[in-house]
Amino acid sequence: MIVGAGPTGLFAAYYAGFRGLSAAIVDSLPEAGGQVTAMYPEKMIYDVAGFPGVRGRDLVKGLVEQANQWNPRYLLGRKAHALDDDGERLTMTLDGESGGETVRAKAVLITAGIGEFTPRPLPAGDGWLGRGMVHFVPALDEHAGKDVVVVGGGDSAFDWVLALHPVVRSVTLVHRRAKFRAAESIIREAREAGIRIITDAEVAELRGDADGTLAEVALEIKDPDTKETRPEVLPAQTVVAALGFTADLGPIEDWGLEIHQRSITVDSTMATARRRIYAAGDVAAYPGKVKLIATGFGEAATAVNNIAVELDPSARLFPGHSSG
Repeated sequence: MIVGAGPTGLFAAYYAGFRGLSAAIVDSLPEAGGQVTAMYPEKMIYDVAGFPGVRGRDLVKGLVEQANQWNPRYLLGRKAHALDDDGERLTMTLDGESGGETVRAKAVLITAGIGEFTPRPLPAGDGWLGRGMVHFVPALDEHAGKDVVVVGGGDSAFDWVLALHPVVRSVTLVHRRAKFRAAESIIREAREAGIRIITDAEVAELRGDADGTLAEVALEIKDPDTKETRPEVLPAQTVVAALGFTADLGPIEDWGLEIHQRSITVDSTMATARRRIYAAGDVAAYPGKVKLIATGFGEAATAVNNIAVELDPSARLFPGHSSG
């Protein structure tokens, strides 16, 4: 059983099939791909080996095709809840549309990333979610020809303005401070692209037209020298509230694992403190860990190979290369 259908979980499903193991993948999201699908499907990813750059949705598509060679069972839109052990098998209870469904497995691999994530709200956007305000941009074309305001100062905010810039009528980034959390290289790229960036600004109000459709954003902009504020109104049919998110592991925290700062402690085999439960990807922690998608792929293979040996002590840890 694999908990988490992000890139690490999908690669683990492929590798489990390669090792002759059957796999089921459970994820609370309705689609495979985890954070990549939910948060940045249009973003270019540059740190996956073999790809100078790959769009998030294309990476997920390839991983799903790779995993599907072995016909894993997908349990999407379901949350892993309780995990019990009768000495022979682990029984996982799922919450979701099927409410109370149970799945039995010989081992569990947790690839839950950062866990459950909840976007931080934009106070002035109360009541506008789904009516012009969004937290993520799954499809750029939906905003083609629109005026878009992106609120935030982190990497995601700059990713969105750069991705939207070629397809929208106008895009403006608004941030409440003069300093950004984003990498300097991406800030420089946005400035060089001519994207308007407004700092020291708060979103005061989202306003609709006569039909109640989002039409504009009212700002209060503070002069950094005089500290006086002035109003400005921007046209906007879309507001992207890219203010970050809060995350927690949810029910996983009650599974008897060693957890520190929302990460599960593992050893060099990716085993947790509980027998036949392993972890890989961003959710796994050990000294010197570097949280990259590429790291998760290697950890998934390490975990699956060690699971194969634990389930069948006569199996070889190294199965040979998959190139045949």
